[in-house]
Amino acid sequence: MRKIGLIAILFTFLSGCNGQVKSGSNTPDGGKPGTGKIVGDGCEGCEMMYAGMPNEISSTHTSIGWADGIQKLKITGKVFQLDGKTPARDVVIYYWHTDDKGLYSSNEQTPAAAKRHGKLRGWVKPDEHGNYTIQTSRPKAYPNADIPEHIHLSIKEANFENEYYADLYFDDDPLYLGQKKKYGKMDRAGTELLRVVLDGKIQVAEHNIVLGLNIPNYPIGANLNNQSGLNIGEDQPSFIPFHAFGPDKGTRTCPVCKYGRYHGIVYFVGDNPNWLEIKKWLKYLDDESISREKYLKAYFVYGNSRNYSKQARQAELAQVGNELGLQKIALTYVPSFTDTESEANLNEIDPSAENTFIIYRHRAIIDKYVNLKPTTENFKTISESLDSTKSDYFELPEPKHH
Repeated sequence: MRKIGLIAILFTFLSGCNGQVKSGSNTPDGGKPGTGKIVGDGCEGCEMMYAGMPNEISSTHTSIGWADGIQKLKITGKVFQLDGKTPARDVVIYYWHTDDKGLYSSNEQTPAAAKRHGKLRGWVKPDEHGNYTIQTSRPKAYPNADIPEHIHLSIKEANFENEYYADLYFDDDPLYLGQKKKYGKMDRAGTELLRVVLDGKIQVAEHNIVLGLNIPNYPIGANLNNQSGLNIGEDQPSFIPFHAFGPDKGTRTCPVCKYGRYHGIVYFVGDNPNWLEIKKWLKYLDDESISREKYLKAYFVYGNSRNYSKQARQAELAQVGNELGLQKIALTYVPSFTDTESEANLNEIDPSAENTFIIYRHRAIIDKYVNLKPTTENFKTISESLDSTKSDYFELPEPKHH
């Protein structure tokens, strides 16, 4: 009996995981016309999103896990078009996950066609501003398995006949922490990592969805801003530049590792520096850092590969910092933007670009600008971006343990 029960459990959770399995087929008509390829390369099991789907779908959904689960979980954010900036509306996001025992258990209300997805499932459709909220319970990992806790998403856009999937993992899950290179790295439809904070006893995770991001066979429009740097919606990677001036002078502090909770701006300049303009940007960013206090940390990362000398670069940036009387901004450098020792290469910066500005919050990239001139109008653009993306959960504590 024990062996039969274990087999049944394994079948239950593996069946529920079908949403993250690629079918590998070339079923036609789901994606780009005439190619014989479907958007997302297939999503086996995602068709269960239609079982019991209501006619009217709200921007907020609450599962029974919100009332019955051990740990309440709220996932809230915005849904964007591929550019990461334009709110999306005509899309349905379906989610499903395991219960407090790590199983896709069902109840009397679970449609027969969706038994494999269990009772903890639901749908949201973003409002006119792209907002959505899911209130449910935090899933548990599968029993007797080493797959981290996760939530499945099935995304259905009106323009495509088929759905595509995304999976969400928790960055404080011990199983995830032990397998970072295997899970949470695909960034399908945005970062696949949920970073929770505590609102009383409720765990809250802010998560933006970027339609089509890193989705195979997705028609890439002209608005995808990937000319330098990673895309909005992806995770800002860790890297270790040399700090020549600022609070961490003399160290190789990782920007997002130490100051990743709030807003961060990383200002990259490569092989074509214009120091008159750079100094204007540095002064502006320092003033913003001072006025916003702990809610903003700004970094200048100099990656000029021409005539590189560590000693000369160190002295050059220190001189600039002293000349401008900078107080909070960090002036850092790397040998080049292709350097693997510092892992600066992970930022995917084009060294020929005049500059690249990456704005992140809680390690996720939320805005990006390339080749921006230091004008009053562009200063206002950056300031407004920081104002509009300020988190409602800045002051909430992060869980100490899970």
